Amino acid sequence: MTMVGVVGLGTMGLGIAQVFAQAGAVVLATDAVEAAREGARDRLAGALDGRVKAGKMTAEERDAILGRLVVVEGPASMGAAELVVEAVVEDLSVKRALLAALEEVVAPGAVLATNTSSLSVARIAEGVRHPERVVGLHFFNPAPVQRLVELVRHGGTSEAALAVARRLAEAAGKVVVEAPDTPGFIVNRCARPFYGEALALLEEGRTAAEIDAAVMAAGYRIGPFALIDLIGADVHLAATRAVWEGMGRHPRYRVFAALEAQVASGALGRKAGRGFVTAAGEAPGDAGTIVERIEATLANEAGWLLSEGSVTTEAVDAATRLALSWPRGPFEMLAARGRGAVRARLEALEARAPAHLRGRYAPAPILMEGA
Repeated sequence: MTMVGVVGLGTMGLGIAQVFAQAGAVVLATDAVEAAREGARDRLAGALDGRVKAGKMTAEERDAILGRLVVVEGPASMGAAELVVEAVVEDLSVKRALLAALEEVVAPGAVLATNTSSLSVARIAEGVRHPERVVGLHFFNPAPVQRLVELVRHGGTSEAALAVARRLAEAAGKVVVEAPDTPGFIVNRCARPFYGEALALLEEGRTAAEIDAAVMAAGYRIGPFALIDLIGADVHLAATRAVWEGMGRHPRYRVFAALEAQVASGALGRKAGRGFVTAAGEAPGDAGTIVERIEATLANEAGWLLSEGSVTTEAVDAATRLALSWPRGPFEMLAARGRGAVRARLEALEARAPAHLRGRYAPAPILMEGA
């Protein structure tokens, strides 16, 4: 049977372990914290028990999955793994040191994957002697439920390593989309305006409730502020800062004061019992204008990513629909609204943008083509 290693048994790491164990792989799992190792099996059993009670899995299937989770002392016990996925803290030095340690024990053909969502895969790979075996394999939370996995190659990744990572992820039932090694990859990069433009509207005096209501009236399953509340404003702020810094503090990735104030106040969302949205609102009369503005910036961000190469319009649309449950992807939004209309909306926004947002709405090259 295939053996997969998972290092880091927080929510994401244990979810990744569950994904591969459910697919029939033996999973060698570990964590630097002893309590996380000791509690991993019980936590996984708790997650699977819900599926048994719901009739989605038999008790025998649950027990077989649990039997394929092998908790080991540390990275030194990962030698038999064909693929090792690290899901440890988002710290470059920690990830580099971990992959360097893994490189000493795994077979020459084994693949080392990072589940980073905010760090450069190329920079992580600088810490190993054989960077060709390093890939990004970015799962979304909760990993057992979310179907998308972003497969990220850096400049030195080998085709063989990409093939192994893709094969095992697809065998585990995931839809694999290849993404460029750019801050935020595809999904977290292209989703920035979903939150950012909502925060810009908030800065202009609109309420979080009416913005969310407008977006949901257009067919989105959740509004931007409710999604921040679900993720946690602190987690969202960290991700926003990472992309902002990674993109040279361009105003398209602005860290808005309202988000920083939310975190400072402790109103982090569901986990704190208070957040941006406390009750459902009603869509305002100009709901269509709000959605048009947000979708114009979504299409523009996707256009800028496209202009950098290494990604297709189909990949962007598929990835964002899958990971975010949007009714359509950014390029489908662009096709529906028309390049001329989107460009005109952006130009109008840029003309009245305050000083700290100047340049935020500059149209991507694809928007300058045709009507």
